[in-house]
Amino acid sequence: MAGKTGAGKTRTGKAGAGKPAAGKSAAGKAVAVKAVAAKTVAGKAVTVKAVTVKAVTEKTRPTSPKLRKFRVGDLAVYPAHGVGQIQAVETRVVNGEHHDFYILKVLENGMVIMIPTRNVESVGLRCLIDVKEIPKVYAVMKTKREVLADNQTWNRRYREYMEKIKTGSLYDVAEVFRDLFRLKLTKDLSFGERKLYDTAQVLLVKELSKAKKTDEKTIILEIESLFASEAA
Repeated sequence: MAGKTGAGKTRTGKAGAGKPAAGKSAAGKAVAVKAVAAKTVAGKAVTVKAVTVKAVTEKTRPTSPKLRKFRVGDLAVYPAHGVGQIQAVETRVVNGEHHDFYILKVLENGMVIMIPTRNVESVGLRCLIDVKEIPKVYAVMKTKREVLADNQTWNRRYREYMEKIKTGSLYDVAEVFRDLFRLKLTKDLSFGERKLYDTAQVLLVKELSKAKKTDEKTIILEIESLFASEAA
């Protein structure tokens, strides 16, 4: 969702299903652990026969005394990628040290992400939004906001929207969707705008449907009803 993957490459933050061999790590940075060759590239993900795994290494800072715990089968939200399910909790040897990892499989595309169990706060892994908070998310989308000025460059808007999506906050994602939905009512979205709009919609619909335990079509109808008077 945060970019396309080409042959032999993926953008940092993406991963595919599969188990990696132990590789090198860089403190506080995302590194890819390449199966078979066991080669790592700091700050990037590497494709292995269309199978890529991302490992987020532990930052060198004091560990929070209250770490969020997840169990196998739990649903969790990873920033910019959305809802995933904890498939396993595994121990891997990295640089000669043992580390426990959550193995998260993203529901939307099957991507697999490895997250150190002691690093969930810094990478932004969180639980699904509480169903009691959903009306607040809908209120964000209903909030009236002036349509973005034409003199604000697309590059600047794109950076602002991507920063909001990367926070992992459903409220921020709702703001991006709201702004682009209203912009869509005034003009045809560009390719980049449409891509961000679709990303925000997928993140919203998937998490809201899981939180409310309902189907995605119901959520889409609920969201569209928020803008019914404006779209008329």
